[in-house]
Amino acid sequence: MNENILIQLSILNIILPLFGFVLLIFFGKRLPKSHLFEISTIFVGLVSSSIVSFFKLNYFEDKLIVFDFRWIDFGNVPFFGNLGINIGIQLDNVSVIMQLTVFIVSFVVHLFSIKYMEGDPRYSRYFAYLGLFTFSMLGIVLTHNFLMMYIFWELVGLSSYLLIGFWFEKKSASDAAKKAFIVNRIGDVGFFLGILILYANYHTFTFSEIFGQIAQGNLPFNSGAWLTAAGILIFCGAIGKSAQFPLHVWLPDAMEGPTPVSALIHAATMVAAGVYLVARIFVMLTADAMLVIASIGAITAFISATIAITQTDIKRVLAYSTVSQLGYMIMSLGVGSYFFAFLHLITHAFFKAGLFLGSGSVIHAMHHEQDIRFMGGLRKKLPITYYTFLIYTLAIAGIPFTSGFLSKDGILGGTLAFAKLTGYWFFPVVGFFVAMLTAFYMFRLVILTFHGEARDIHKFEHAHESPATMLIPLISLAVLSVFIFFSPNPFNIEAGWFYKWIETPKTIVPQELAFSFMINESNTSHNIIHSELYTETLHHSHSTAMILSLIMAGLGILFAFVIYQWRLISADKLSIKLQPLYNFSYNKWYFDELYSKTAVAFTLGLSNFLAWFDQKVIDGIVNGTATITRWTSFSSGKFDNRVVDGLVNWTAYVTGFFGMVFRKFQTGKVQTYLVMVLTGIIILFFIFKSL
Repeated sequence: MNENILIQLSILNIILPLFGFVLLIFFGKRLPKSHLFEISTIFVGLVSSSIVSFFKLNYFEDKLIVFDFRWIDFGNVPFFGNLGINIGIQLDNVSVIMQLTVFIVSFVVHLFSIKYMEGDPRYSRYFAYLGLFTFSMLGIVLTHNFLMMYIFWELVGLSSYLLIGFWFEKKSASDAAKKAFIVNRIGDVGFFLGILILYANYHTFTFSEIFGQIAQGNLPFNSGAWLTAAGILIFCGAIGKSAQFPLHVWLPDAMEGPTPVSALIHAATMVAAGVYLVARIFVMLTADAMLVIASIGAITAFISATIAITQTDIKRVLAYSTVSQLGYMIMSLGVGSYFFAFLHLITHAFFKAGLFLGSGSVIHAMHHEQDIRFMGGLRKKLPITYYTFLIYTLAIAGIPFTSGFLSKDGILGGTLAFAKLTGYWFFPVVGFFVAMLTAFYMFRLVILTFHGEARDIHKFEHAHESPATMLIPLISLAVLSVFIFFSPNPFNIEAGWFYKWIETPKTIVPQELAFSFMINESNTSHNIIHSELYTETLHHSHSTAMILSLIMAGLGILFAFVIYQWRLISADKLSIKLQPLYNFSYNKWYFDELYSKTAVAFTLGLSNFLAWFDQKVIDGIVNGTATITRWTSFSSGKFDNRVVDGLVNWTAYVTGFFGMVFRKFQTGKVQTYLVMVLTGIIILFFIFKSL
């Protein structure tokens, strides 16, 4: 199979979900079982993307395959030269793996949704929206330039808005959709400004061309500060899309959408787009930009984990867990652990999608009950859901023999190595503490949902295992959460094929702008990310990170069992004893209230002021101008009627009068003219005689 066929298959993969969307949105209600058309396109795309991934990773492993063409040609522009815009796609190991991941998660979500959404009056529209989202996400993954990425980035935002607010008749759902849309636009403004900085300097949107010029020392506006600014501004898009602090507030509310939507968009793919974006620009990130990124990721991971430990809505626990894990990935990229950030992106996509679909199975069985305080004992009624959910929980907690163990330990090892070389111990401290919190709140969720006795007997008695179309996705994702798909050695990812496929890209920023350190107290600085010392330190940090992470995860699981399973410590008494901290966590650090009092209040105050200014000042000026205009028009009309028209009419009257008089003399008869001449002569004679 040659490169052209891989390109053609990838283009087909992008078009297929769009075709399904168009078909369902226009003819969905007229076609019997129309959702099967969309599911079929996703299945074909899954098979096609599997073929692309197999051949790219095995036969074109180190080659970048690009297809592009000139979309807009501005010609020769003064001072800038020949300007234009190229669009196209690129296939490298990262993009083809992401493409396959999107299709896997999208397909299992489509399959799960068949029964979960059955009976919904907008059934076909739901599947159409899923197709639009899949198309948009594939565009982000496969594009080779910033402009197309931004276009598909906004399409993903639109798809998210439509799916979060799918049940728009519920005020909470419509409000959540608007909140997600607006908050993401804030981050996207920064993303757009970062793109403009790069285009203004390099006159191209293509990744390879921009990175090539930076590698040659051509910095934006000849300044390292502008390169840092461009990196941070582009990262703002990830802050919004990946729900990082301080724009993390939209994701938990997005749980108002259908649960399969949460699995597809808000756990596995859309929110991962921000991490993918940072991975794409990783080579151009300066030390300052990376430090900002790592700090934002660490803060997000910590805040979200502390909130998740007290939430009672099953989907909100998973939502804050998602935000926390995304913080892990962002922090990992910030400390230079590129490979493990991307690995965690893939592993998290599978087990977190499974967790959300598992919660959907529980909600379906409990007749749409989402409060874990009214559950309990469900492992007796939902055995398959329980065991698959347990596998996902072990994976996210970083327990051996799961995929999450390989990726999370790698991230923690990266923070340790980074701290040893730079002194930034904040990152490993946060990382290991969050690992304990993650294990605690996830096993708290498992225990309260599946263990013990039922707390709502009526709903428990009517609960039953989900149908096959919902269980097959759960089992498939549970299998994908096992280590074997990433490495044959459950304790060493470096022994696996995944480690061979994903190579940390070389940093292209000037040495003075990269993270560097001194070796042997010499005056020679070395880039941390690609130095032998960093690689060696990272390798030696692996065992330490593994032991510490297992201890922290074990402590988290132990605390969860002590409090919620064995009840050696009363959760209610503990919450009363720690009432201020409990309330602080339960109320989500009061971020919504803070934003309501500050940003929202300022925006509303500004809008009210602008409305008043518009009504009183602008409208006053307009209305005053209208009044003056009417008065002027009235006066002008009177002047025109009385003076101008009067003068004209008087002139016409006088002219008519004299005309009438002179008509008496203009008879046309010679005799009359002779008499008048003689009379005139006689008069003149007497006048002169008198003189």
